[in-house]
Amino acid sequence: MPKGTCFVVMGFGKKTDFQTGRVLDLNKSYQYMIKPAVEDAGLECVRADEIVHSGTIDVPMYHQLLTADVVIADLSTSNPNAFYELGVRHALRPYTTIIIAESKLIYPFDVNHISIRQYEHMGDGIDYGEVLRFKGVLKDAIIQILQRPENDSPVYEFLNGLNPPALAATVAAIAAAAPVTNDPTIGVLMEQVEGAKKSGNWVGAKALLSSVRLMKNDPYIIQQLALATYKSAQPTPRQALEEARGILSELDPASSHDSETIGLWGAVHKRLYELTQERAYLDAAIAAYEKGFYLRNDYYNGINAAFLFNVRAAVSPPADAIADFVLAQRIRQQVIGICEGLLASSRRLDDEYWVRATLAEAWLGLGDAQKSQEALDQAAPFAEAWMRQSTADQLAKLKPLLDKSPLKALA
Repeated sequence: MPKGTCFVVMGFGKKTDFQTGRVLDLNKSYQYMIKPAVEDAGLECVRADEIVHSGTIDVPMYHQLLTADVVIADLSTSNPNAFYELGVRHALRPYTTIIIAESKLIYPFDVNHISIRQYEHMGDGIDYGEVLRFKGVLKDAIIQILQRPENDSPVYEFLNGLNPPALAATVAAIAAAAPVTNDPTIGVLMEQVEGAKKSGNWVGAKALLSSVRLMKNDPYIIQQLALATYKSAQPTPRQALEEARGILSELDPASSHDSETIGLWGAVHKRLYELTQERAYLDAAIAAYEKGFYLRNDYYNGINAAFLFNVRAAVSPPADAIADFVLAQRIRQQVIGICEGLLASSRRLDDEYWVRATLAEAWLGLGDAQKSQEALDQAAPFAEAWMRQSTADQLAKLKPLLDKSPLKALA
């Protein structure tokens, strides 16, 4: 039986670190390292999305920040909610708070003098050796602070004589006021969302995410709701896309540096252009993918931006067409470097098919059909049938755009 509780303060899902432009899957940090370490130390582990509650998350969250025997705060991606909740914990309890973060976090002044345990995050996942190392570090830290609690709150360190809240009376009052509920947790609902997505039930995923959003209005939830909305194609494909566009607008994509938001904004507008042929949608899609590419320097945004520059070149006057066509070529050259760098790295790629398929599209766009076919042949073993068909469809769309090259008039 667990001896006590540990509440984990952190974001969930994929979050963008605006200072570095990296996107980190924080669920991997929690599932692979944090929760196993806590349970190995003999505590019950809970994150906000695992709390059983009715309505908004605020009351049970504050309850956990006050009563949990240990709080672990993961500040990765400079998550403002995590910083705020850490501050609340420091104000409520003088000890048993552990701060962690991925190694590339740039610490603000107010925490750069506090002990922060670091781990290495690769973005989409975490190296197995690093998982084993940090699990051990975190488990030892939990056991140590429970056996020998020492003041780890700067509030109680600098304000000598400050008394923490009367815990027993406060907990009793909270328990008496807490509603009894059998509502599912956010975590359970998100597992159901993933199941619906895998089965292609986007209408069901949208309904579930709408419920989750009432419980926690997090950017990740909003992004996933927008994705499920446009994928649902209900009541019509265009109406679904316009609804998704409205949902994403809450995250201010025009000024956002969140690459997930920007990527979705680009995808929605790309599809709106395909349905309507309205130039404004095409321009918005290009702006989003181009911005996403320069923020992340990634092959996905790059290859989409290059393709759409070719699309716009085909419907633009000569001077603009030449400019767009040349930009597409330059981006493809960069994308080839990115993809070849990924393939040359020692780490296993979960997206190896798409890396190689992107190489095939980039080489075709640069006029090298032989290298394009070689990349396709090398990609084939990593693909399911639908993936190969998706690539074939994309290359079929690209070829006529290349045939209309405005550069031919200059030859």
